[in-house]
Amino acid sequence: AINKIDKPETNMEKVKRELAEQGILAESMGGKIPCLGTSAKTGKGIPELLELVLLVAEMEDLKADISKPAEGVVIESYLDANRGPTATLILEDGVLKKGDVLGTSSTFGKIRIIEDFQAKSIAQALPSMPVVVLGFETVPGVGEKFKVFENIEKAKQEIKGLKWSKSQVFDIKPEQRVLNLVLKTDVLGSLEAIEEILKEIPQEKVVLRILEGGVGEINESDVKLASGARAVIVGFRIKSNQIAGKLALRAGVRILNFELIYELAQTVRQLMEKRVEPETVKKSLGKVKVLAIFKTEKNRQIIGGRIVSGKILKGASLEIFRNEEKVGSGKIVTLKRDQNEVGQVEKGKECGILYEGDVEIEEGDIFEVYIKERIKGEL
Repeated sequence: AINKIDKPETNMEKVKRELAEQGILAESMGGKIPCLGTSAKTGKGIPELLELVLLVAEMEDLKADISKPAEGVVIESYLDANRGPTATLILEDGVLKKGDVLGTSSTFGKIRIIEDFQAKSIAQALPSMPVVVLGFETVPGVGEKFKVFENIEKAKQEIKGLKWSKSQVFDIKPEQRVLNLVLKTDVLGSLEAIEEILKEIPQEKVVLRILEGGVGEINESDVKLASGARAVIVGFRIKSNQIAGKLALRAGVRILNFELIYELAQTVRQLMEKRVEPETVKKSLGKVKVLAIFKTEKNRQIIGGRIVSGKILKGASLEIFRNEEKVGSGKIVTLKRDQNEVGQVEKGKECGILYEGDVEIEEGDIFEVYIKERIKGEL
C-alpha cells in the first residue's frame, strides 16, 4: 500500500520505480506484488486494501493452526507505572489464552490480562490478532519472538537471559575520552531508536558508553549507578521519581529530560564535544627577510630585517629557511623600531629583532613567523 495519496505531491509511479530499484516489483510493472494507493486520513483505498489482503491470503493458502500453543512477535513494549511490564503482540500461529506462560529471548511470565485493539479484556487471542498482554517479569524487547511454555520452570530453562540488558564490551583506547550515560525512555521502541541514532555520532575521540538502557521512570538505582560512574542520566518522555530527584541533587548527578529525539541526540553530541581535547594549530603570521646581523651571543642574535608579508609579533615562534630549505627554528624575544620596543611590525617595514634559537642566522635567511593556537576539538 502506498499511503498519503490525498496529498497532491504524492507520485505513485515514482514510488513504484524506487521500489523496483530495491528489487520490489509491482504487478503494474510486470512483477508479482499487488500495489494500490491508500489514505489513512480520508480512508480512500482502505476497503480495497482489506479485500486485497484477504485475496492474497486465499491465493497463497495462508493458514494457521489454532490447535497449537501461541507463537508470534513483540511489536511494542513499555513499563506501565500502574500495571507493570506491558507488551503488544502479534500472533502468528496458535491460540493465546489467559494464564499461559509466555517466554521471549529475554524474559518470561504468566499472562494475567489479554486486551484486544479496543482495550477490551478477552479470554483468548487467535492468529493475526494484535493484543496487549500483562504478566511478563520484565519488559520484553521489540522484535523478539515469543512462544507458550508448559510452565515457568521450562521457560526459565530455555531462556538464556531473564532480564533485558544492553550491556556492551567497550574497547577504549588510552587517547580516547568517555561519556557515560544512563538512558531511560517511555517505551522500548523509543529506547532502541535512540540508541541507533546515538551510534551514528563519531566516536574516534570520545566513546559514548551507555551503562544502562531501560524503560520507565528514573529511579534511585539509576542515580546510584550514574553517581558511581560519573554518568549523565538522559530521559526521554519520562520523569524522575521524587526520591531519585532528591538523591541526584545531593550526589551532583545531572538529569536531562527530552520530548524530542532530535534534541536529545544534539545534546548528547554537545556533551561529547566538550570532552574532546582542544587541538593546537599553527597560525602563520608573516615572513621576514634578514638584512643584517648586529650581534651574536650564545643562542641569541640581534638582527635587522624587513617584513615581506603579513606581520610579526613579539613572542611569536619562527622557522628559518636558507636557500628554500628549513634549517632550524626559534622565537622572537623582542622587537624594536626607532630604538623603541614594539609589540608588532607590519609588512613593508624594517625592524630590529632579538632572536633566540638553535641555528646561527645568516644574512638572506627567511623567517616564517607563526603562533600556536588552541582551538575547540571536533568529534
